[in-house]
Amino acid sequence: MNTVKTILLMVLLSVILVTIGGFVGGRSGMMIALFLSFAMNFFGYWFSDKMVLKMYGAQEVSEADAPELYRIVRSLATRAQLPMPKVYIINEDQPNAFATGRNPEHAAVAVTGGIMDILSRDELEGVLAHELAHVKHRDILVGTIAASIAGAVTSLTHLAFFFGGRDDEGMNPVAMIIMIIVAPIAAMMVQMAISRSREFGADEGGAEMCGRPRYLANALRKLDMASKQIPMDANPSTAHMFIVSPLFGGGFSKLFSTHPPMEERIARLEAMAGGR
Repeated sequence: MNTVKTILLMVLLSVILVTIGGFVGGRSGMMIALFLSFAMNFFGYWFSDKMVLKMYGAQEVSEADAPELYRIVRSLATRAQLPMPKVYIINEDQPNAFATGRNPEHAAVAVTGGIMDILSRDELEGVLAHELAHVKHRDILVGTIAASIAGAVTSLTHLAFFFGGRDDEGMNPVAMIIMIIVAPIAAMMVQMAISRSREFGADEGGAEMCGRPRYLANALRKLDMASKQIPMDANPSTAHMFIVSPLFGGGFSKLFSTHPPMEERIARLEAMAGGR
């Protein structure tokens, strides 16, 4: 169901792109903006792993440096039939983790020092299984494509704002303004929905990988509470990568959250543990 939902959301993003592209400059205008957006995201796809690891000062560790962490990752990777990813530790008190890399052969798993302080071995295994599920599902590729389309929508609306639509005389100015404002917001909301869908998929895949859904459910409870108590100087553009959002807010901001409600994630895992 998560895969079906992701496909439908990607189709919706494409519809938004085609609509605004046709308004701005027909097919040629859409293709130009799409090409520029894909060019930017192609660079991000190939180099984003190095950029984000450097951004957070992640230090690569070997089995000698962090034996338990390394052995858990290696055991899970073997079980999932994945190449052994590089393992990193980030010097941050907030307990969190993320995976990056353009494909399973170039993957990396990073955890903060804080997560190793508060989680048991079983809970840490659940978290690492979640991150390796992202690698196995190639969620970084999915996120890159979604960002490309959403970026193209934003680029096209900027063109419309500065240069007007293809047929300004035949379009109501109010309708044009509404389209320019609403289209990028709608694209961003769909992109966030895709991110939330992939989080559900990684929860499910990680629970199956380690064989104990409650490991991850218990870890998420601790991480959710701790992330609200211990701040982290995180870049909002990378928030979707972490297992729990390093940023927090309520009300209207939840519409643009990159993560599903924690209560629902835990409830799904508990249902898996109960055989439902």
